[in-house]
Amino acid sequence: MNADVLKQLTKRFAVAVIRLVETLPRDETSRIIGYQLIKAVCSTAGNYRAVCRSRSRRDFVNKLGVVEEEADESMFWLEMIIETGKKPANEVHPLWNEARELLAIFTASRKTAKKNQ
Repeated sequence: MNADVLKQLTKRFAVAVIRLVETLPRDETSRIIGYQLIKAVCSTAGNYRAVCRSRSRRDFVNKLGVVEEEADESMFWLEMIIETGKKPANEVHPLWNEARELLAIFTASRKTAKKNQ
């Protein structure tokens, strides 16, 4: 999968998550979870764009590590939506699966890049 495709996937994922957050109940817990989740998914997408502009292999590996952490954090906040009962699992699982797939891609890319340093 090339960088442009991943840029589009991460951006589309962020938009889909934002749309989910907009449907959460209007309470304090949902507001906090939603805020943290939006920060994590937008950071995943935005930081991946920064990865694509890396100036060195080391810079690439380091920036990809940030993307990996943000993707993992996105999974956590999606789990919190389910576990706090804010949304049914069947509405959240497709996004959680997408986050897991992105995390697997970023983890594999980082390991390969680190090995080739």
